[in-house]
This record gives sequence, C-alpha cells and structure tokens, in this order.
Amino acid sequence: MQAAPVRATAIPSFSTALRAVESLLMSSGQRTARRNAWTSVLEDRRRAKDRVDVQRVLDQTFTVSS
Repeated sequence: MQAAPVRATAIPSFSTALRAVESLLMSSGQRTARRNAWTSVLEDRRRAKDRVDVQRVLDQTFTVSS
C-alpha cells in the first residue's frame, strides 16, 4: 500500500485568497482606497475603545474619592 502524496504548496489563507480575487477584480486605486477605508475603521474602533477605557477609569476615580 502506498502513502498518500504530500502537497508541496501550502493552502493559502482566506485573506490571501480574498486579496488575490480583489486584485483581479479591482484596479489598484480602488484597492488602495478600500484598504485605507478599512484602516480608518480599525483606527476608529481603537479610539472608541480607548475612550471607553478612559471613561471607566474616570468613573472609578471619582466614585472612590467621593
């Protein structure tokens, strides 16, 4: 009985496959715009999380000192 053949290439991740499809369907300008928009979304989420964290600390500080 023979062993199953071993794959020589790795299976691409979902994000790699998505980028490959994206590059086929969109011009480079659209790709750049989409990546910039996504980067902005991630940065907005980070800032919102930071605001929540700061508000929590302020609430705890004023609750303890009152």
